Amino acid sequence: MLIKLFGAAVQGIDATIVTIEVNTSRGIKFFLVGLPDSAVKESHERIISALQVNGYKFPTCQIIVNMAPADIRKEGSAYDLPLAIGILAATGGVAKDKLDRYMIIGELSLDGSLQPIRGALPIAIAARKQGMEGFILPKQNAREAAVVNNLNVYGVENITEVIDFFNGTRELTPTQVNTREEFFKNQYSFTFDFSDVKGQENVKRALEVAAAGGHNIILIGAPGSGKSMMAKRLPSILPPLSLGESLETTKIHSVAGKLGRDVSLIATRPFRSPHHTISQVAMVGGGTNPQPGEISLAHNGVLFLDELPEFNRSVLEVLRQPLEDRHITISRAKYTLDYPANFQLVASMNPCPCGYYNHPTRHCVCTPGQVQRYLNKISGPLLDRIDIQIEIVPVPFEKMAEKAPGENSEAIRQRVIQARRIQEERFAHTPGIYSNAQMTPRLLHQYAQPDAQGLNLLKNAMTRLNLSARAYDRILKVSRTIADLEQSADIRPHHLAEAISYRSLDRENWAG
Repeated sequence: MLIKLFGAAVQGIDATIVTIEVNTSRGIKFFLVGLPDSAVKESHERIISALQVNGYKFPTCQIIVNMAPADIRKEGSAYDLPLAIGILAATGGVAKDKLDRYMIIGELSLDGSLQPIRGALPIAIAARKQGMEGFILPKQNAREAAVVNNLNVYGVENITEVIDFFNGTRELTPTQVNTREEFFKNQYSFTFDFSDVKGQENVKRALEVAAAGGHNIILIGAPGSGKSMMAKRLPSILPPLSLGESLETTKIHSVAGKLGRDVSLIATRPFRSPHHTISQVAMVGGGTNPQPGEISLAHNGVLFLDELPEFNRSVLEVLRQPLEDRHITISRAKYTLDYPANFQLVASMNPCPCGYYNHPTRHCVCTPGQVQRYLNKISGPLLDRIDIQIEIVPVPFEKMAEKAPGENSEAIRQRVIQARRIQEERFAHTPGIYSNAQMTPRLLHQYAQPDAQGLNLLKNAMTRLNLSARAYDRILKVSRTIADLEQSADIRPHHLAEAISYRSLDRENWAG
């Protein structure tokens, strides 16, 4: 008897429907075709054990299973459940009348219980597009998949529940998730708040400007000056995710297996902080079994690179193209994948190997050559993509001892949101541009031209501070954001002055 049912293969952050065809005939052999990997081939043993433990007999006949389309590689153990149901249906153990109306996915344990899978959300989206009635998957992933409307999502714990459901002896209750309620309930849930930060008003201001314009930022300061502390608080002042951004972010984390148990939607902007020993593949994605990298896991959020010069230079160089294009294309001999990577880069570093160059109280033991070599670990093209460079000075004791809390993140976020609204209106008719940080030279000429007094100030700064040529555009972009925070239509000299102060590393004599 020939039976057809449906599973799915995840490619990139999207899913492709896989038709599982099971045919039985006289004989004793088992054939599994359709480009399965080792994990799929090993499902044979898991299925036999799961059926035997639950009182079902594995059929004693020749079984041929085809997974179409045959040119797409089938990877992972999530095909265990549909293969088991298909084998039983082909031999009369499961009624076949409803099989073609459901997507079935799940990994089997030897006792027949189901283990969580990766990519439940993109698979649910593919099932709805295909017009399927329902989606049967492990209970741990049910809330994740249930955010997709117009699709009945059934979370199950054991293979017997699925068999009884198709045989009409058990009713399954669909998992219900109010997507909008879940989203808005968790949208402002932050672990860190800027009210915890004492002093450092100039750094808070720089981070506010970075958040308002989507600018990449690097923090330079001595050990213990608060670089990591403030970077972790940046997501709390960024504009809240839209529902569309939340779904896209959740898809990426779902494919990577990074969603927690019973999580439905990621409602706050992600914050990723990889260690400096990270490899190129882990940073940008890909691998033997392709997975999203850290830059994609930080999509719509923040990628924090602590101790930037300690990262392998080749790892830093692969960031250059994603920082410009906002996505990464992974091309290999057998596949090409496209992962979104629209993240805001926040980096931190010591000013020198010993960490105390320009420190107000401690003496630096590094020579000017050592300081310059340390800074040269960061290439010019990468530094070119960082708009704001801010020095951090350690907080004096008087500030640390203050009991009064600083300005909280909510107050800062409201100013950021207002500035972003101005930018949305400005770039409403420019596809692909959403913030000042993305402005092209043509848009800079149109929206960020200072008056004669401002141009004179900028000229003097470029000359006296020996600022590099690449600083010019960055200063104009940042000054446009500062003007937006003040709701000013024009860029005034004090906006430019503040933007110029954020170009520490561009000064030729910075390292002595």
